[in-house]
Amino acid sequence: MSVIVSNLVKLYGEQRAVGGISFEVGKGQVLGFLGPNGAGKTTTMKIITCFIPQTEGQVEVCGYDVEKDPMEVRRRIGYLPEHNPLYKDMYVKEYLTFVARLHRTPNKEKRIAEMVEMTGLGREQHKRIAALSKGYRQRVGLAQAMLHDPEVLILDEPTSGLDPNQIVEIRNLIRHIGKEKTVIFSTHIMQEVQALCDRVIIINRGQLVADDPIERLRERGKKEIVVTVEFSQTVAEKQLKALPHVRRVENSGKNRWKLYSDDKHDIREEVSRFASANSLTLLEIRKEEISIEDVFRNLTQ
Repeated sequence: MSVIVSNLVKLYGEQRAVGGISFEVGKGQVLGFLGPNGAGKTTTMKIITCFIPQTEGQVEVCGYDVEKDPMEVRRRIGYLPEHNPLYKDMYVKEYLTFVARLHRTPNKEKRIAEMVEMTGLGREQHKRIAALSKGYRQRVGLAQAMLHDPEVLILDEPTSGLDPNQIVEIRNLIRHIGKEKTVIFSTHIMQEVQALCDRVIIINRGQLVADDPIERLRERGKKEIVVTVEFSQTVAEKQLKALPHVRRVENSGKNRWKLYSDDKHDIREEVSRFASANSLTLLEIRKEEISIEDVFRNLTQ
């Protein structure tokens, strides 16, 4: 495994930021690391990248312990923090050359050219970083994180501040990198999770509440079935509430309703029978798929 986290605890005084979480991530995996603000995501990432020490537990990256061999861990990790720290008085290419020297990157010029092209910085490479938009600064941060060809890439909110076109480009880049490397990234954009992740971990108040492949995550958070129906005629709310297995009813427009049942009963058949028995015309009947946002809310509220 590229990253192994075992019983990780981080205390700030009496506050428990991370409360004994464990997980493993292998090569060729793109892991979405999710949680509400203050859940402990950034703290965990900082421990994995040797920025701060843990209070208890163990973390290994590519076989090296973050406490015993921090320099070896740093050589194998590329890290883009949430607040992207850059030397703004430097020019883009000058900064990447500086980072390449720190990493003692072989064939520096060739590697820098590859990163400039990969991150779409070609037209901006001779500008001062201070003159760049936030989106292009984010690209510079991505370039420096990947410059030394790390085995593990850790990205904290990597698409923050990017426009829609840039977001698609960065997603494609992460997807490409994830075929050969280990990628852990945090985000609040659930479309990114669906587009990129092989697997998702959700933490809440420092505790791990989900660790599932993306296709199974929806089932984990599923608590009820929602059926949207629309009739051509007016229907009384009490009639719909009286249907078998209907827990609650919401009006979502003229003659349009959302009917909620538990996760064991799909009530579309009962609705169809009700419409037929009362000579009602059904304009729509649709079972709504539970979204990643729904799962996230169910697991973290």
